[in-house]
Amino acid sequence: MDKIRIAVRKFEPFETTLQKLWDRFCKSRNIKIEAEMIPLELHDLYDETLTKNGLQNGSWDIAHLNTDWIFDAVNAGAVENLSAFIKEQAPDNFPEGWHESLLHLQQINEGVYGLPFHDGPECLIFRRDLFQNEAEQKEFKKQYGYDLKPPKTWHQFVQMAQFFNRPEENLYGCVFANYPDGHNMVFDFCLQLWTRGGALVGDENKININQPEAIKALDFYRAIVNNETTTHPKSKEFGSVEAGMAFAKGEAAMAINWFGFASMCEVIKESKVKGKVDITELPHDSNYSSASLNVYWLYTIGTGSNNKKLAYDFLRFATSVESDKLLTNEGGIGCRKSTWNDSDINKIIPYYHKLGMLHENALTLPQTPIWPKVAELIDQMVLKAINENTASKLLLEETQKKINEITKE
Repeated sequence: MDKIRIAVRKFEPFETTLQKLWDRFCKSRNIKIEAEMIPLELHDLYDETLTKNGLQNGSWDIAHLNTDWIFDAVNAGAVENLSAFIKEQAPDNFPEGWHESLLHLQQINEGVYGLPFHDGPECLIFRRDLFQNEAEQKEFKKQYGYDLKPPKTWHQFVQMAQFFNRPEENLYGCVFANYPDGHNMVFDFCLQLWTRGGALVGDENKININQPEAIKALDFYRAIVNNETTTHPKSKEFGSVEAGMAFAKGEAAMAINWFGFASMCEVIKESKVKGKVDITELPHDSNYSSASLNVYWLYTIGTGSNNKKLAYDFLRFATSVESDKLLTNEGGIGCRKSTWNDSDINKIIPYYHKLGMLHENALTLPQTPIWPKVAELIDQMVLKAINENTASKLLLEETQKKINEITKE
């Protein structure tokens, strides 16, 4: 065996963690095998592993896949069922060591097709130092007539974003990730829909976005993204990583992003807001409750791999208590309960224990083979909404017709 090939989601904490884990794994097993780790952006990662059949033809032994893709991957026969490996030698404290919400999306047709790698549901990330500043609190109450606290409603979110929007200080009220990669804007649309009482799946278990709640969601989102008095001007260029970095550099008072970008603020050298950040639930419509979105990353093994036993041994090693904590210290988000409650981690990231709370109201996307195509349509719809003037109602009707066509096919 010359080497093992790993398709890695491009993100520095993932890359540094994997290299350290592989080096430790080889040392602990007294083996010398090269791991070729190729960092790939989202679209490239999907293309290399699934579109080009890289997991089936042996090009990749191990791949990072997110749970948006796992149903698709299983139906394509691209990822190995790990059940037999787990039965023979399960990861430490499996499955009790993980929250149930991190185990069910990869369990398909009684098989287990991946192990949790990186997580962190969507949440509201905010500058605690700004919100707790007495002068800011006094001025906010003077202007708006109520206390400055993390916003409970979307109406409050807009007012607070306007209050903290100070372009002359390179500080903006909020930042979004609007780069059209089939993910960020899709997730934001879903969150806006859910926090207004809407649902993605309607009658007969079919995806239906043509609903009054969706009109409100899209109207609000396109307005806030284009609002120069609230929003970071580079939001339309940012993916989630870039938006997370802008927040870490102190360029925004609030962000709606993955929990991982909050914790990143405490551990990366570029951060200018260490010790100044906190997280809470997302705002919601005044008549409804908060929601979160749980999409997580998995370690998977390709069905075409000739190194499945070695690959699984590495997956067990990479998801151990110690390895999960290492990922967190590098800037990723460990998936084990032990990491969430670890005293060392919570000293560095004081809100880490709140992950359990976020998982309690975290929703998931529909598990259907057509979801990647539906996500692409929603992405295009939101992109049109923020860049054009077509009414939200028409955009939703047009997109729903296309979804119906895919469903028939």
